[in-house]
Amino acid sequence: MAVSTMDSESTRTPQPRAGLTKGGSSLLPAGVLGARLGPQGKHYVCGSMAAFTNILVTFPIQKVLFRQQLHGVLVTEAVQQLQRDGLRNLYRGLLPPLLQKSTTVAIMFGLYEDFSRVLHGHACGSGVPELVTRSFAAALAGTAEATLTPFERVQTLLQDHRHHERFNNTAHTFRTLLTEYGIRECYRGLVPILLRNGPSNVLFFGLRGPIKELLPEATNKVGHLVNDFVCGGVLGAALGIMFYPLNVVKSRAQSQVGGAFQPCRKVLLTVWRERGGSVAMLFRGAHLNYHRSLLSWGIINATYELLLKLL
Repeated sequence: MAVSTMDSESTRTPQPRAGLTKGGSSLLPAGVLGARLGPQGKHYVCGSMAAFTNILVTFPIQKVLFRQQLHGVLVTEAVQQLQRDGLRNLYRGLLPPLLQKSTTVAIMFGLYEDFSRVLHGHACGSGVPELVTRSFAAALAGTAEATLTPFERVQTLLQDHRHHERFNNTAHTFRTLLTEYGIRECYRGLVPILLRNGPSNVLFFGLRGPIKELLPEATNKVGHLVNDFVCGGVLGAALGIMFYPLNVVKSRAQSQVGGAFQPCRKVLLTVWRERGGSVAMLFRGAHLNYHRSLLSWGIINATYELLLKLL
């Protein structure tokens, strides 16, 4: 979401910041770690650690969802497929999303802060609305995330049971793609990822502040943690539904190895015809994606804000 930093002690739209001390002192002595990371570096570290926590918790759910996106089957059939694959294969393909998500979320948070600061500095006094510079910063961060498309590519191949016999693990898959097909094959599915990342980032960062303003005012640390979870979860779930067809196109495109690169429109029409021209079939798995995104982005947003306090 395929697709954030807000001061947990404030209901305002997130601002680039050097540290977070309001509402309680840091749990680390004098913010030692935060000082070593620097005012911007900690946003990258907190984003990465938040994503790492999320992936470990939600990976089995993501695997069920992937089977539904790829094959258009019911959740029960997707779960039965995983049962037939066996417990040893349940976390097969974990390393690519762990590396990819930890890095992309770090980029998402960190570059948004960096781009916002730089663009705001250049636009200061020019009359350009801050909303415009922040939206542009979010889009740039989302575009930068797409450079890690090869990790999503490998994850797709390792999760697809049709490729279990061909690809052994992350390193073997990368090596096979590079030696047999070249670097271009690693970026199959790049276009739907670009179409997903930029707009979803803009909406995530733009709407997070207003959504938090609608929540009951938090009076303690637990309240702030709950509000951050709800805010991130609601946004993540809504954006997951909005951009679900692009994820279906991405999964279908990346399940192919070799051959011609198909345009997004052609892949979408192929899936549409295969599923009987049914919108319900196209969105099969969307309900599970909704709940997974609700949990995932709730965890990411709440963990991120908590870690910023600790630093």
